Amino acid sequence: MRLDGIHHVTCITGDAPANVEFYTGTLGLRLVKKTVNQDDPTVYHLFYADENGTPGADITFFEYPGSAPGRAGAGMIHTVVWRVGSDDAIEFWRDRAGSVPFTDPDGLRHDLVVSTVDDAPLVAEHPDIPHELALQGFEGVRAYAADLERNGVLLAALGFVGGEARGPTRGGWIHYEQAPAESGIPGAGTVHHVAWASTMEDEEAWRERVLEAGGRPTPVIDRYWFRSIYFREPSGVLFEIATLGPGFGVDEDPAHLGETLILPPAFEHLRAEVEPILTPLPDPRQGRAGTGSRRS
Repeated sequence: MRLDGIHHVTCITGDAPANVEFYTGTLGLRLVKKTVNQDDPTVYHLFYADENGTPGADITFFEYPGSAPGRAGAGMIHTVVWRVGSDDAIEFWRDRAGSVPFTDPDGLRHDLVVSTVDDAPLVAEHPDIPHELALQGFEGVRAYAADLERNGVLLAALGFVGGEARGPTRGGWIHYEQAPAESGIPGAGTVHHVAWASTMEDEEAWRERVLEAGGRPTPVIDRYWFRSIYFREPSGVLFEIATLGPGFGVDEDPAHLGETLILPPAFEHLRAEVEPILTPLPDPRQGRAGTGSRRS
């Protein structure tokens, strides 16, 4: 039983329209699900990924309109690291985003590395980004910890080796750095949690393993497109273990992912209440050429 790398990374934005423009325009990802935060259905949950909405390339955002900028501190992820295929791709992104590393409009930091593994490249199609230069999915995440040794027992119990979780098809890592003196502040431009990938049949077994290692996982929660457990590792980073199915195509034609507001069946009765208060969004297929970025 092994975790199959990173499933998704969930972050916070204060401006969903700018978020859509950046992630579908500048980064060239596909908006694969437009829905609501199931723990707070008054706000968006936006999912961006490769063309097929594959776990391993899936960065997601809760929108809290106008929320103040946050600041990463102890127990928080501060950088999302993506794979690309070559040094030429690094140079392409340096020109396109203004620098490498770079930040999104809320200040969330991204970095790029040339892939050295055989994992399948998870690529979205964009008219301004050659396929061979596109982002290829997650490499890992970097986090702050007050005690760099504190997470060892739990990570080892979950099968991490040198900070990496590698399963049958993919790998992904979390690396810890000494936390700054300033306390972290959740807000726009910060990471809410990182999710690691599990098979459907192993989800309850992972919950038992977290319990045995001293963690405090939630019960298995049905998110409709996947099932999840949540827990904080000892330094405070919120982990999720999310299943590799059923997937985003269970309720949308794969050719039209992300084009309309989709609510899971348990939330459909709220549509008339929540749809009018959600921020109007640009059409990603008309706004895919955006190139604005904040420099790091």
